[in-house]
Amino acid sequence: MATNSTFQLFSSSSGVSGFFDSSTETPLPPPPPPVEVLSSEVSLNVICSVEPVNLEDGLTLLKGRVSTKEVFGLPNSDLVPGVYEGGLKLWEGSLDLIKALQAEVQNGHLSFSGKRVLELGCGHGLPGIFAFLEGASAVHFQDFNAEVLQSLTIPNVNANLSEKLSPFYIKRCNSGHSPHSGYDIVLMAETIYSISAQHNLYSLIKKCLSHPGGAVYMAAKKHYFGVGGGTRQFLSMVEKDGVMAASLVAEVADGSSNVREVWKLSI
Repeated sequence: MATNSTFQLFSSSSGVSGFFDSSTETPLPPPPPPVEVLSSEVSLNVICSVEPVNLEDGLTLLKGRVSTKEVFGLPNSDLVPGVYEGGLKLWEGSLDLIKALQAEVQNGHLSFSGKRVLELGCGHGLPGIFAFLEGASAVHFQDFNAEVLQSLTIPNVNANLSEKLSPFYIKRCNSGHSPHSGYDIVLMAETIYSISAQHNLYSLIKKCLSHPGGAVYMAAKKHYFGVGGGTRQFLSMVEKDGVMAASLVAEVADGSSNVREVWKLSI
């Protein structure tokens, strides 16, 4: 594994944000202030225990476990608008995304070798970690909360890569923007649940992605009941824009939950 590979972590900012759209009729609470988080800024107040997650083809990754009460002083909750956006929970879409990426790599449809990768709404960061293990030259992580990066993402990256990467690097950026022309691959799971957030999220993707040839791999539920978002609503916006092409990579309909999908968006 090349030792000049880099990691970068940043929380909400005007460039890489919580994706709230102020044009909605009822403005949502503002996101936390923008913060860049370095690998040395791991939380000392929260103990992050890890446990294995067994995926396909013998791949095992580690997932951290911390509680919202420990990190935020909140009762266990998946969402507190403007305060916490579920980054401490391992969402099933993250695992769907990794499995789809595995299949894409095995089929020769995708290579991470030498690529620059951004994971939006990373939480545990497992898709980004998988990208690095597959040879990505740089993997940058973003989450709504700096606390998630400090208490979960950094410990989880360290736990998964401690035997595979030495030393561990993070490259600083200015004001939350990466000093390069764009990311080759953007990964995101369970980020499109809020309709009010989708326009800003899509604008951010187009801004971050390299042109031409950049691709987004997106895992999400077909419908998020109760909040209105979902792949169909998001893809309708993409289709109307006409800039990116969308193709279905995988569908998960196991009967245990809403239908889940993985889509590829490309320029």
